[in-house]
Amino acid sequence: MHPAETRPELREAILELKPFFTKAALFSIFCTLLILAPTAYMLEVYDRVINSRSLSTLLLLTLLVLWFYAVMELLEWARGGVMHQAGLALDRKLRDRVFNAIFEANLRRIPGGTSQALNDLRTVRDFLTTPALMALMDAPVSLLFLILIYLINPLLGWIAVLAAILQVFLTYLTEKRTQPPLVAAQKEAIAAQNYANSSLRNAQVIEAMGMLRSIHQRWMKKQHGFLRLQAEASDHAGGNAALSKMLQITLSAALLGTGAWLSLRGDLAGGGGMMIVAWVLGPRVLAPLVQVVAIWKSVVNARDAYQRLDQLLKALPDLPEGMSLPPPKGNLTVDGLIAAAPGSQVAILQGVSFAVPAGHILAIVGPSAAGKSTLARLLVGIWPAAKGKVRLDGVDVYPWNKAELGPHVGYLPQGVELFDGSLAENIARFGEVDMVQVEAAARAVGVHDMILALPDGYETLIGDDGCFLSGGQRQRVGLARAIYGSPAVVVLDEPNSSLDEAGEVALVNTLLALKARGTTVVVITHRTSVLAAADLMLVLRDGQVHMAGPRDEVLAALSGAAAQVAVSRGSSAAVPSA
Repeated sequence: MHPAETRPELREAILELKPFFTKAALFSIFCTLLILAPTAYMLEVYDRVINSRSLSTLLLLTLLVLWFYAVMELLEWARGGVMHQAGLALDRKLRDRVFNAIFEANLRRIPGGTSQALNDLRTVRDFLTTPALMALMDAPVSLLFLILIYLINPLLGWIAVLAAILQVFLTYLTEKRTQPPLVAAQKEAIAAQNYANSSLRNAQVIEAMGMLRSIHQRWMKKQHGFLRLQAEASDHAGGNAALSKMLQITLSAALLGTGAWLSLRGDLAGGGGMMIVAWVLGPRVLAPLVQVVAIWKSVVNARDAYQRLDQLLKALPDLPEGMSLPPPKGNLTVDGLIAAAPGSQVAILQGVSFAVPAGHILAIVGPSAAGKSTLARLLVGIWPAAKGKVRLDGVDVYPWNKAELGPHVGYLPQGVELFDGSLAENIARFGEVDMVQVEAAARAVGVHDMILALPDGYETLIGDDGCFLSGGQRQRVGLARAIYGSPAVVVLDEPNSSLDEAGEVALVNTLLALKARGTTVVVITHRTSVLAAADLMLVLRDGQVHMAGPRDEVLAALSGAAAQVAVSRGSSAAVPSA
């Protein structure tokens, strides 16, 4: 395998920015060298202008140094623009990948499946334009300055080396003292934000039952923990930043004083001019690390964001798209299915097997916690199976490219989720809106007249989660979305849980219409009204198939078993009275 293929995905994306870094580094070298322009200007004024008293020389030198200033600022602007382009390139490379990873993490219940990952990508991207990274680019030129000081006089060079060593130690000390509290503070901040978001989603429950004070106190506890840790890290970083600046000033004084002493002894080549040069160069040796220490918090935050993002992308590698497959006809087969919730080792389904021919309706019934909703998720390929397969026309559903399979599958979960947008967009699954099919789906589930009664009809914006719709209306809209486009397979999980009598009648009619079109339907229910439309029936208990077969045979078997239980209980009850 080629070495590049083994690199982590995020690191590979950063390495692809090498042309931007190279160009910015070249700009940094020239920018840093041009910082010496004022010093050269000062020396030339003292050497040429003061002695010659030539105004023309002063004017030319002044114009020259102003030109150097303009070039330096232009290079700084260009360097910032290059790194901004690098950030945009990184964002283009990873934004879709990170969004998909968040989505996949939510499906598989893997930590990191929140919007924090997008914030982490923004943090890493923005770090490319921070002064900290720019300062690190200036570091090689600082080494050149150190060599120049050493060439002026070895003693001055060793003083600068000692100061550089002390500065490196201060940087290390800053890392050791601030990194743990900053990382912990970031975790507390994320936890507090997630808790606040969760609480806002349940605002009605909180208000109705007077839970606001308690919820607020819990949030404040998390917030105080974040602020305390951040203050601790800021104290350490601030103290070390002050020490770094003091060291920089001390180095200037030491170089100036030592240079003067060497000049008085006659040991400084070049005399007082070289003393001034060493005095100017000294602080530039330490400047990059001093600047990094001053904004160390951004360094730690960027590194922490990089690590979280790297872990997320490693946990959810980008899978290549499979071979394109023809549209399914709807023959559904489940073979030896064993499955647990993602992240859990406890099996919910154990050895489930059945088949639904195309154009048939299967009703799945069973007590709560029997594994019905888990089975629904596996049927549409949301969750993976530990063992066994769910096949559609002989093809495993889980790895099937959902962008290709999705239009041929309809799914209505127990908790109906609608999205911010118009009713037409929600029913059309936020693809290209075909109003003929949108209205057909709405009519099929009996929601067309309700939509027309709204002020803007199908263009009515429903807000977050369809907040102004009733539970039954949301469920009907979700059902219309599930059958939009005449999918080959439709899986409905408790589709009548919020429906009234008229809604149930419309649901049964919808199921019969789907059957007439040749659609394969799996409907999970606790109510018996939808059984009239079913061809097949499966009873699920404790994650296992208890009964399965044609509807009438299963109902007869259930009736016989219920009669036997009733007789057994009646006999047991008669014993004491005898």
